[in-house]
Order: sequence, then C-alpha cells, then structure tokens
Amino acid sequence: MRFAFVGFDCWCGVFDAFVAAGWEPVALFTVPVDHRLDFHDEVVARAHRARIPVQMSRLNENDLRRLADAHCDVLVVAGYPWRVPDWQPYLRHAINFHPAPLPEGRGPHPLMQAILGGRRTWAVSCHRIAAEFDTGDILAEDSFALDADVWHETLQLQLQMSARRLASRVAADFAALWADSRPQSGGSYWPRLTDAQRTLDYTRPVAELMRTVRACGLIECIAPLNGKRVFVRRATAWQEAHEFAPGTVVHEYRRWVVIAAADGFVTLIEWSPLDEAMRHRVGP
Repeated sequence: MRFAFVGFDCWCGVFDAFVAAGWEPVALFTVPVDHRLDFHDEVVARAHRARIPVQMSRLNENDLRRLADAHCDVLVVAGYPWRVPDWQPYLRHAINFHPAPLPEGRGPHPLMQAILGGRRTWAVSCHRIAAEFDTGDILAEDSFALDADVWHETLQLQLQMSARRLASRVAADFAALWADSRPQSGGSYWPRLTDAQRTLDYTRPVAELMRTVRACGLIECIAPLNGKRVFVRRATAWQEAHEFAPGTVVHEYRRWVVIAAADGFVTLIEWSPLDEAMRHRVGP
C-alpha cells in the first residue's frame, strides 16, 4: 500500500507504524509550527530520508490529483488543523486519527476538556474522513486509563503511544477494518477552551484550580494577579484552613506568589505578565 501522510511531529508514531508495516510513503503534508509547543522537524526528516516531497501549505484538490497520479492508496491524516478537501474523486481511502473516543470529543483539542471532566479512561480513534470534522465511520480505537491527577503533557504522551499502537493495527488489517467501519451515532463536539474556562477562580477549592492548571499545562492557564491577568505555566497548591479572602496575595518569594483560595493556597511558580497583543505573537 502507498500512503501520503498529513500531520506533524506529535503524530510521528502513526507515520512510523505504517512504514514498519511495509507501507510506502509517497508524500508528506505538514503545517507551519511555533517550535515552542508544536514541531515538524522529525516528520520532515523522515520524509527527506524517504526521498518524498514535503509541502507546508494547505492540502488542496490539485494535491489530491497529484497523489492519484502517484498511485497513492490511502491519505493518512493525524493532527491536521485544516479541512481536507473532498478526496473521493481522487483516492480510494482517507483516514484520520483523532485524540478522543469518538463519537465523543469531536473538535480541535479535546485533551484539556478530558482532564477538566475528570475522565479516567480515554482513547484514540481512527475514522474515515467525511465532509464534517471527525464524523466519519470508525475503523478502530485504542483505549487507555488515565490517572486522577493526569497532566496535559502526560496525556499527550499517552496519546502518542496509543496512536502508534492503533496505527499498527490499522496498517496490518486495513482492508477488513475499512470494510467493517461503523457509522458514528450521536456524540459530542468539544470546542477549544474559552479564556473564562482557562482562568483560575480563587473562590473554588484548590483541587479544582489544579485541575485547570493540569488541563492547560504548557499551553498555560490564566490567573488574576494584582488586578491584571497573567499566564501560568507552572503552579502548585495545598489545602489549609485560613481566614484570607480568596484572591489575596499572602506571600511572595522572588517570582513565586502564594494566593489564597477557598480551602487553601495556590502558588504561581512560572508565570508571564504578557499583554494580549504580545501573547498573540508568541504562541497560543
């Protein structure tokens, strides 16, 4: 089988699994990245070693036509932010690896809401690409357990390992899984978190505040501080009875700030006082 891969470094395991199963890559389509949270160096290096073309602009119908001319059998998509054009006039198959147990968790980045919701199991799904995002028939999924105190980055790594396991299964038994794929029924769409959902509310218990910190991870949550908003990369907390009003700064050491919450204290360890305009320039 010949395949074109559409994705970036976070999903390299999918590319590797298909190659390990004997599939032949014919092209790579990746995306511009910030080189802070997202990267494409590894997948581009794999493409160069395989001597296949690399494209960083959006996949379009002309690209699909060229893939058909190159006798591409399957378009394999993983972690691609743009809509894939109608592939059916050009290719026999197109699949996507989605980081959620479809039909639940459709949407661009369901990891944070999985943590906010306290999920104890999660999954990666492989589905046919349909006109609407994440709605195509499901070929297979790979499920795994989540710890109660899972962090965003931990879940990302678990998803990467899960996606590689799932891709190995799909590559090994593609024809049967494609033929037996099942339609999605019901389900849910999860949009990106709003700033309000990312913001720490000091009137809430510290366990709830830390769930928000863990859900956002390096993407950063938002915290009120001295009448302004700051972006928090790292924070800790503990429970302790006190008489401070929630939101009161009760202690500072260098850049570490201890703030009263409903049932304890939150400590901002790594935070950035960037304004919104500067924040937009340096990342999500």
